[in-house]
Amino acid sequence: MPTVAPAAPVVRARAPYENWRPPIIGVTVLVPVGADELLTADATDCGCLVLPTGAVEEGQTPEQAAQFVLPGAHNGLPVLRRVAVDQVQMRRRKVITHLVVTSPLTHEDAAVLTYRDPRAVLRVLPTTRTIADLPERARARALLGLQALAIGVMAYVEDGTVQRVESVSAA
Repeated sequence: MPTVAPAAPVVRARAPYENWRPPIIGVTVLVPVGADELLTADATDCGCLVLPTGAVEEGQTPEQAAQFVLPGAHNGLPVLRRVAVDQVQMRRRKVITHLVVTSPLTHEDAAVLTYRDPRAVLRVLPTTRTIADLPERARARALLGLQALAIGVMAYVEDGTVQRVESVSAA
């Protein structure tokens, strides 16, 4: 009987597991209230504290999207500038979050704002308490944003590591 050689295993070409779908682009709004407080959203369904966040729709800038995250201000949300861009590679797509900071608000100005998610309640809390109570990723993002604002830079973060920092000229 003739011997038959076993067939060679078929090797499938696999696409990388990254970026199978378009990225998710969002905006997080860092709102100082007075000199030492921040506006936060208290998500009642999970009992966790978050920074106000929303989606950046097609054709919108992150600064424009911030207006939809926290509507209610009489003349619009006083966005100062974008202070950081945070990119995280998830399983099949990249999540890009722009962090924008507003001018400091008074308690009265903060009280008229509403949050896009009706399950969360807006609260003004001391900055130190807010930073301590935020989840780890949000805490790092908030600290980076406050530092970038203080020293006048724009930070670019990828997968939790600062990749580069650029000076922002005063306009």
